[in-house]
Amino acid sequence: MLAIVIEQVANIIGVKKVKKHSLSVMLITKNEEDRVERCLMSVADIADEIIVLDSGSTDNTLAICQKYTDKVTVTDWPGFGKQKQRALEQTSCDWVLSIDADEVLDETMRNALIALLSQEEIKESAFCLPWGVTLYGKTLKHGRSARAVLRLFKRDGARYTLDEVHETVIPAAGNIGKLKGLLLHYTHRDYGHGLNKAAQYAWLGSQKYFRKGKKSHGLTLALLRGVWTFFHIYFLRRGFLDGSVGFIVAMTYAQVSFNKYVGLWLLENNR
Repeated sequence: MLAIVIEQVANIIGVKKVKKHSLSVMLITKNEEDRVERCLMSVADIADEIIVLDSGSTDNTLAICQKYTDKVTVTDWPGFGKQKQRALEQTSCDWVLSIDADEVLDETMRNALIALLSQEEIKESAFCLPWGVTLYGKTLKHGRSARAVLRLFKRDGARYTLDEVHETVIPAAGNIGKLKGLLLHYTHRDYGHGLNKAAQYAWLGSQKYFRKGKKSHGLTLALLRGVWTFFHIYFLRRGFLDGSVGFIVAMTYAQVSFNKYVGLWLLENNR
């Protein structure tokens, strides 16, 4: 009871918690000069090291990153999964936070992370971070955006899948918790950027499925998959509650789904 009272008093008067566990922050970059500093500022005072793997930026991304860390490596681009595995292999701390250049920890999540790393013992092996997808000035609360992504994990025993896109981290065995707050995700710079990104992800998804031997089952099913994706996101997951932006997002995901399976069908038929 006394320890709890002391901690509460310390929080009130602003005494900084003493971290008991070290943290590596890792991110991969390319031409992110307009977004990466906001990301780095949100983690700089929490991280014990920041690992950056850049795949050939031609803007000021490298110079900005070097203000926050000397562990910046320029390398080729082998795909999302392989690149993140490379970054993971450079980390050295107890825990790893994987963050993208277009993401920012909000203040609640920053405080939750500090509190977690200040515990004597952390029983979980990984944590999911609630996403705060922010598009066209609106932070979405429904649809496919209302997810928590696994981004914080113990370094020992963790690895990434080597997928071209939509890679996932496989943490060491153990319980998975959820951190408070939001991982704000400023996913699109503008609508044009969103269109280009959606097209890129759809084609990478086609190649990934083809490599894994997945079948398209024809163009009619590709169309039905797109329709189902819209219905699932906009109605079943209540994307309509996010207003006009929710409609745009549901339509975008539907188009990505359709394009992905069309691409797979073309690969199957050598076209």
